[in-house]
Amino acid sequence: MQAIIAQNITKQYGDKKNTVQALKGVSFKVEKGELFGIIGPDGAGKTSLFRILTTLLLADGGTATVDGLDLVNGFKAIRHRVGYMPGRFSLYQDLTVEENLEFFATIFNTTVAENYELIKDI
Repeated sequence: MQAIIAQNITKQYGDKKNTVQALKGVSFKVEKGELFGIIGPDGAGKTSLFRILTTLLLADGGTATVDGLDLVNGFKAIRHRVGYMPGRFSLYQDLTVEENLEFFATIFNTTVAENYELIKDI
């Protein structure tokens, strides 16, 4: 079974005069348990692709599934199964680790207690 199936994913930014094509017809499959990476220069669309696959950004075209769930119709279930931490993410320095966990849990409409098994080793 495939963990990820992406078919003809497209994403562009800008307006009619100044359009940047971030993703143009990206298609691939990742099997469960397979180690997979995406490499490319700055501006190649890697971050856009990951944001689409983690349901943080809508694609302009194409379809994709994550763990058998459609990105659009199954976005809530995908968000419970997949995490995404951008490269520029940072914790608030003036908060303790526990306070940071509580803060971000609140943003995602959950609690530290509900996710204790996931974060107990932090």
